[in-house]
Amino acid sequence: MTKRTQPDKQFSPYQQFSRSAWAKLRANTPLTLSEADLSELHGINERVSLKEVVDIYLPLSRLLNLYVAASQELHKVTDTFISNRSAKVPYVIGIAGSVAVGKSTAGRILQALLARWPHHPKVDLVTTDGFLYPNRTLDKKGIMNRKGFPESYDQKRLIQFVADVKSGCAEVTAPMYSHVTYDIIPGKMQTIRQPDIMIIEGLNVLQSNGVKRRHKPQVFLSDFFDFSIYVDAEEKDIIRWYIDRFLTLRRTIFRDSASYFHRFSKLSVAGSRLLARKIWTEINGLNLRENILPTRNRAQLILKKGHTHKVEYVKLRKL
Repeated sequence: MTKRTQPDKQFSPYQQFSRSAWAKLRANTPLTLSEADLSELHGINERVSLKEVVDIYLPLSRLLNLYVAASQELHKVTDTFISNRSAKVPYVIGIAGSVAVGKSTAGRILQALLARWPHHPKVDLVTTDGFLYPNRTLDKKGIMNRKGFPESYDQKRLIQFVADVKSGCAEVTAPMYSHVTYDIIPGKMQTIRQPDIMIIEGLNVLQSNGVKRRHKPQVFLSDFFDFSIYVDAEEKDIIRWYIDRFLTLRRTIFRDSASYFHRFSKLSVAGSRLLARKIWTEINGLNLRENILPTRNRAQLILKKGHTHKVEYVKLRKL
């Protein structure tokens, strides 16, 4: 009888790099961000050090620069073959991950680094928050308590936006969102004009399941991505970061009378902790486990963070 062997880790679709091994892949990539530059890119309650940029984000920016160059060369080859001069098509990078995990900060740092490469590419950053339905629509649908879940986004508009950008349209607009009013900003738009690279960041950007349409092929946002990143961490750490962020917001943005959460600014620290944990349990944690975490292994690269917010290792999908 042949002995059945256990699957070996070498058959994983990913190659895993320790922090030190990944840092070496920076090669001679220069650091183009100063402490002053970095201070403008930080998220709430998340302070990324220059060492984190050097060890994690510089190697990643180098990899992405190589991928972008290869993609552009492939477009040139194809255009030559079909004797066609097509419109400029941007390289689209998707960044997914939980609330409070630091994906927005990762997006801003990558945007800054990629835009500073020698050929100075134009890099735009778009968040899917702008494609949430307005609060009045969420109220009408009865899903205000599921804000951030897949059904709370105008998926048709979001996919059309990315499709238009990816098709090389001269100018495409995206709605903008306010974290103060917790709603879409009426009449305010972000204009995208044929960037070299577009980074699109959001909770569910890697999702591939949904309501199937009979007799129609289903299109997903991730179909338009050239590269995808998932910012990962243990849920117990994300909960702590979320509560800490909530306490910071209570002392800052929530004090603004225009803030949707202004009423929470008067809560005690203990009361704020209890409320933040309740929101996590009933909304954000549920969304993470049901919709976000299941998409992790669809990403081409995973940044795994430890309890201090520092990336401990990187997983890169094998080609």
